[in-house]
Amino acid sequence: MSLQSLIGNFALILFILLAVTGLIWALDRFVLAPKRQANAQQALKEFDQKAHPDQGARAALEAQLLRQPAWVEYSGSFFPVIALVFVLRSFLFEPFKIPSGSMLPTLFIGDFILVNKFTYGIRLPIIDKKIISINEPQRGEVMVFKFPKDPTQNYIKRIVGVPGDTVIYKNKKLTVNGIVSHYESLPDFLHDGSQLSYSKQFNEKSGSFTHRVLNDEDRPAGIYLFGEADFPHADRCIYDAEGVSCKVPAGYYFMMGDNRDNSQDSRYWGFVPDQNIVGKAFFIWMNFGDLKRIGSFQ
Repeated sequence: MSLQSLIGNFALILFILLAVTGLIWALDRFVLAPKRQANAQQALKEFDQKAHPDQGARAALEAQLLRQPAWVEYSGSFFPVIALVFVLRSFLFEPFKIPSGSMLPTLFIGDFILVNKFTYGIRLPIIDKKIISINEPQRGEVMVFKFPKDPTQNYIKRIVGVPGDTVIYKNKKLTVNGIVSHYESLPDFLHDGSQLSYSKQFNEKSGSFTHRVLNDEDRPAGIYLFGEADFPHADRCIYDAEGVSCKVPAGYYFMMGDNRDNSQDSRYWGFVPDQNIVGKAFFIWMNFGDLKRIGSFQ
């Protein structure tokens, strides 16, 4: 594993810190501390044999003999904190920060979100192996996953197709298993930034799930890959000037960003395998630029 990959894998770094501090804590608890105690008792026994022992000096000597080395003291202090963070982050909830606008208008750049790590099953940290199945990812849910082309990066998109689905996105309209999504026009979406720009905004109703999406009128409907599709099961996708049609293979998911014309997603780099799932995004816990953003989302 390269240094860059190691730095990008915070879970592995956290596990290493947990292992090191835990080992030092156990070493002190079962080996070093008993030795310090035995040495202190012997030294204090010899001190007490003096004709007129100074009790203040005795207390100072005892404290000195029983004092933990600094490296042991710091490790023992950090160990329970690291253990708590490791358990929470690995099995319950993990925070992420939205770095791009691919999920506008649902998620904004700078949103800090929480991801439920257990709703799709319990996975062993580091190796990401599922050991307990709970719920299966559903269409319409927002999911965080490891980018298939670079698993050190985490991506966030919306689940559009589950295993076995036929997903068609042509002329900027979504069809899943022959059911065409319904679109309701909303006021244009104003993008923040130095240059004001607008996108067409719609409520997209796909099956039983409704959420907002953006489209840019000046962007073409077709998907341009600048070459042949290069991802596992690429033969299940057909591209043309109107868009793309894909048959989702077993154990994979088709993901799309809500900012449809400004999202690199499964249309471009392929399906997301089940083993790459991180969890379900469900809550914005902070946005320092707009506190009104805090809350749940769909």
